[in-house]
This record gives sequence, C-alpha cells and structure tokens, in this order.
Amino acid sequence: MADKSETETSTKICPTCGTRLSASATRCHICGTTFTPQGEAKAPQATRRSRMPQITLTLPTALGLLAFFVALGAGMVYLALRQSNRIVAPTPVPSPTITLTPTVTPTPLPPTPTNTPLPTPTPLAYVVKNGDTCGSIALAFNISIQSIILQNNLSSACTLYVGQKLLIPQPTPTPTPTPKATLSPADATAQACEKITYTVQENDTLSGIAVNYNVPIEAIRQYNGLVNNTVFAGETLIIPLCMRNPTPGPTATPTPPPPYPAPNLLIPVNGAVFTLADDTVALQWASVGELRNNEAYQVTVEDLTADRGRKIIAYVTDTKYVVPASFQPAEPKPHIFRWWVVTVRQVGTDDAGNPIWKPAGAQSESRVFSWSGAATGPTATPTPTPLPTSGSGG
Repeated sequence: MADKSETETSTKICPTCGTRLSASATRCHICGTTFTPQGEAKAPQATRRSRMPQITLTLPTALGLLAFFVALGAGMVYLALRQSNRIVAPTPVPSPTITLTPTVTPTPLPPTPTNTPLPTPTPLAYVVKNGDTCGSIALAFNISIQSIILQNNLSSACTLYVGQKLLIPQPTPTPTPTPKATLSPADATAQACEKITYTVQENDTLSGIAVNYNVPIEAIRQYNGLVNNTVFAGETLIIPLCMRNPTPGPTATPTPPPPYPAPNLLIPVNGAVFTLADDTVALQWASVGELRNNEAYQVTVEDLTADRGRKIIAYVTDTKYVVPASFQPAEPKPHIFRWWVVTVRQVGTDDAGNPIWKPAGAQSESRVFSWSGAATGPTATPTPTPLPTSGSGG
C-alpha cells in the first residue's frame, strides 16, 4: 500500500483530459490545461459534462494515416475511371508568346553625285620651221593630222610654209572608265583584233598600203579616223590585220555521180531478120535509172556489110530508138547491122557549139540484125559524131 501511495503522490491526473502526468508538471502536454500550484486555493470545479470518447494520436501517426487515406482514395478514383474508359489526358495550355515589334530604322538617302567639269585644254602655239610637214608635227605632238587641219582651217592637202603659226590641239582628258567584269561584244571584238602600226614612207599611197597588207581601205580609214585617202610621209597608221580580205581557196569540184550499169537490150533479139516490107527498125532497152538534165543514151547502129562502114550515132533520153528508113540498104542483098547502147553525160561544147559527151556508165552488149531491100528514097549517110573516148563495139 505504501508503494501505491508513493506512486500516486509522484504523479497527477489532468482534470480535463485525464492524462497521467508527473507531479511537477504545470501544463498538460495533450490538451494544454494549466495546473494551479499546490498551496493555492483551488477554484471550485465546474460541473463536468459528458463528452465523446477521444482518440489521442501522435503527429507522425496522424500524418501516416492521412497519406494512406489520400493514396487509397486516389487509387480508387483511378480504378473507377479506367473501368469506364474516361481517362482524359490533360489539355496543355499554351503559354502566351510575346511578339516584339521591330523598331524601323530610317535608311539614309545616298548622296547626290556632283558632276565635276573637266578642264578644256588650251591649244599650243607652234611656228612652222624648214622641213616641217603636217605628218612630222602630228607625230611630234602625238596627235592626228586631221586635228591640225580642223584646228587651223587648212586645206585637205595640209600645205605649210616656213614661219606659219599653227595651233596644236591637245587631247581632251578622258576620265578613267569604271572597270567592268565583262566586256561588251564590240569591245571584245576590238580587243581581240590583231593590229600593227605602219609609218608612211615617201611615195606611199593608202591604196598601196591596203593592197600590201590585204586590208580594205575603208577599214584603215575607220581605224585611223581619216576623212579621205590622203596620207603623208611620217604619219603613223594602224593596220587592222583582223580585217584582211579572205584568201580565195580552190574552187570546189563537183563530185560526179557513180557510173551507170550497162543497159540491158530488149528488142530486137540477137540475129533478128528484117525484110523489104519493114520500113523501119525499132530498138529498145531497159532503163538504167532516172537520168539528169545533162545525160542521155548514146545509140550506135553500124552497117557491117557496106564497104564504107555506114554508121548512125544518136542521143536520146527515151529507152527506144527507131532506125530511119533512109538507113535501109539500097540493094536487095541483106545487110548485117550491129547496135549497142551506152549512157553518156555532157561535159561541155566544142568550138562549133556542139555538145561534148563522155561515157557515164558501162556499154551494153552488142546485138546484130539483118535488113534487106531497096530504099525508097535517096540513101543518106549519117555523119558520125566523135566522142572524147572510144564508144564503138569491136
């Protein structure tokens, strides 16, 4: 009993929440009630009302329970949404982008170019001395003779005398052009032109210089600024060799066409017989192709029986020839005739204006026929036409 009394005196119970505390505690650490020190008169206790039972939890335990219930609730919500397929991904809200307005900087205007006038040179005064000529003066001052003539109103012959005062024009300074990356076609042609300088000698003429260098007179005048064909001894001329006249080449010789094949004889057959009743004899052969304007068939008919060797040479563009009745024998005895055809081409005319023919292909075979009877008219002896090359059959 003594131990129990000591234990009760070493502790005390909170009158508010009933928590057992040490005897020296002045405040309840659960409900925060402040105790009255011993010896002081205790205030009359208020009538205690009945209250619900209280569960006392420490702070870590309370936080753990809170986290557990939050996780449990989130899991249940997730499962419920998944079962109903209503999980919706959150729509990202775009962040507003601030667009900066650029500040326009005014561009300064380019400066206005100012034209600087070039100074006009003053002509120099010169007194003509013995032996001076317009050409020598122009060469000494590096100017053209034409500029001296125009400056001093001289004649085109530029006649001078000793003591004459001349005004020597000086060239106007030309501003240096801005270099260009690509030359114009005219400048490129002028730059590519081969040129030489020539000093005019005594008794030289512009036409003689042009003939010597095979350059037209107009080209020399154009390159040297001459108004006429007058040149003076000592004058320097520019000769544009690129303007030379073309050198005539050999005349092109037309290539002759290939030779024609030998004509194929058709009628009459070899050894055919013609009587007095036949006034004419028709000869025919196959074409060797389309003839040109200066081509023909040369037909030769030769009487082998006649003592004087009667012969007809005719030129036709058709593929047939009719032997005239005048070539029929003048006696009843039959005569033997031989005939052949060759393609020929006209290559010119002789002094009498007759065409000159030259074979343009191979000669056909020779055929013979006999013809008898007496001619109804005077016997004609055709004059054979000579050919540059032999065309007779053997």
